Amino acid sequence: MESQSRSIHNKRSTAMIPALLFLSLIHGVHCFYLPGVAPEDFQKGDPLKVKVNKLTSIKTQLPYSYYSLPFCTPEKIVDSAENLGEVLRGDRIENSPYAFTMQEPQLCTVLCRIMIDAKTAKQFKVKIDDEYRVNMILDNLPLVVPIKRLDQASNTVYQLGYHIGLKGQYARNKEEKYFIHNHLAFTVKYHRDLRTGSSRIVGFEVKPYSIKHEYEGKWSEKTRLTTCDPHAKRTVVNSNTPLEVEVNKEIIFSYDVEYQESDVKWASRWDSYLLMSDDQIHWFSIVNSLMIVLFLTGMVAMIMLRTLYRDISKYNELETQEEALEETGWKLVHGDVFRPPSNSDLLCVYVGTGVQFLGMVLVTMIFAVLGFLSPSNRGGLMTAMLLLWVSMGIFAGYASTNLYKMFKGAEWKKIAAKTAFMFPAIVFVIFFVLNALIWGQKSSGAVPFGTMFALVFLWFGISVPLVIVGGYVGFKKPAMEDPVKTNKIPRQIPEQAWYMNPIFSILIGGILPFGAVFIELFFILTSIWLNQFYYMFGFLLLVFIILLITCAEITIVLCYFQLCSEDYKWWWRSYLTSGSSALYLFLYAAFYFFTKLEITKLVSGILYFGYMLIASYAFFVLTGTIGFYACFCFTRLIYSSLKID
Repeated sequence: MESQSRSIHNKRSTAMIPALLFLSLIHGVHCFYLPGVAPEDFQKGDPLKVKVNKLTSIKTQLPYSYYSLPFCTPEKIVDSAENLGEVLRGDRIENSPYAFTMQEPQLCTVLCRIMIDAKTAKQFKVKIDDEYRVNMILDNLPLVVPIKRLDQASNTVYQLGYHIGLKGQYARNKEEKYFIHNHLAFTVKYHRDLRTGSSRIVGFEVKPYSIKHEYEGKWSEKTRLTTCDPHAKRTVVNSNTPLEVEVNKEIIFSYDVEYQESDVKWASRWDSYLLMSDDQIHWFSIVNSLMIVLFLTGMVAMIMLRTLYRDISKYNELETQEEALEETGWKLVHGDVFRPPSNSDLLCVYVGTGVQFLGMVLVTMIFAVLGFLSPSNRGGLMTAMLLLWVSMGIFAGYASTNLYKMFKGAEWKKIAAKTAFMFPAIVFVIFFVLNALIWGQKSSGAVPFGTMFALVFLWFGISVPLVIVGGYVGFKKPAMEDPVKTNKIPRQIPEQAWYMNPIFSILIGGILPFGAVFIELFFILTSIWLNQFYYMFGFLLLVFIILLITCAEITIVLCYFQLCSEDYKWWWRSYLTSGSSALYLFLYAAFYFFTKLEITKLVSGILYFGYMLIASYAFFVLTGTIGFYACFCFTRLIYSSLKID
């Protein structure tokens, strides 16, 4: 059944089943798409509900409600129920006065007439200045403007939403004027089922025009326009006589509706929105990342199979204590390598938080690859991430207290509480400050009090108890025994070479993990800040796996060099080595801000860097934990191979 099994097999799409990752590299990528909504069948003459969404701008990043501007309104404005993710994205979906009837074209339908006063004119001009777009929805499909591009592989690209208006100049006049798009030519594409005769909507497009409408006599509800009259076969096909936004002038809003039958089936209707013509760049990103992985894998293999094997054999063949004393290298620190680090409590908390993030990201990726979190399910990705974050609290508590017990700690409740509150509290404070700034701008992107309460409930009502439960279980489980005994007196660390300086080696360690992901990072930032769809979850999963391997291997390599130079303080260094990639992420975000975005307002800039700071902090916790566990397993492995009396 079409309504139950939605599978899009598109060689250029990018979602991959994890079990087929290797085959996908050879034979192309297959996408299994499971939309988050059920299809709706329409008969000829059925009414269609056109809904309006937020006004968006890539220049300000501040969404506003559609009716924050004096557009035409229905008799009663009704809000649609939004999920948690939609509210956090700033979506405000409401009904509209547009009346569509299935397969019944409309020409020159007058929506309303408004008079512009000074306040209204200023509102429109500010929004036109900031390049705001109007977003609409029909049968869960967003409104798009088709744009012909001769330089693209596909001749048509789609822009989400239409611009409220534009700035321009009259011929032989240098003064800049503001013009409003007051006539919309809608195109509704539908696919007809030949068996049942019913139709399903597969496309929703618009071409906006600015036209100075004219009419005879005084205005009334029955007034016929002379500039757009189907009886006189006069329709709007261009903006040669645009409507200027002027005080004490009128704006007449009108629209056309055209219906086109399409061969595109309902299950494939998102293909045109999600079609990417630059998938070769993604493959270049994968190949680039794989080269890094192969290089690091070769180094790790050399260390493990050659150097370590030789070292262990040599150390185990030493017959006398005098010979052992003459040796240098990583064996000499065996009595200190598992000595608990300074600030071990904080390390346990950060490791637990990283495990929570790792679980959330992995499960989210799997659901996204399978198609459950596609763009058709608005807000689904963010909602899923929040719910998975709180659900993974049990693993955070387990990891932090179990590590704490290995450090011979006894106050597990304190560690569990810190794990439950430290990272979320820091993020919540930053989020609250940013939200206050959005409130000050009267933007719909501000999180309402009810949603804020829901977030606090998820944190205190679900996440905190789960962390405590996980902490209890983790502390009750026996801690891992160290493979070698720890000396009572710490060994003095010899003077280190300049390239083994902690700050230098930590900063060097973050370059390769960042290098493995920075190309894909560009597409993610573009989708977030330039209002585009991101559906490359298959590539993203593959890049994430490469990131895991890269973080683990670079940390192991640098940890080995550190131990060979008789520096046994590897605990925090292993976390910070791979975690330092977050610093490069933030620096790249700053580079992206100044080179790709056109944000000029101070508040918008603060929002950008505030949210990217949160993202970088989360990336630090995630990559740091990966590096820590890689080094943890590596040190246990090599020291358990030694024969030490």
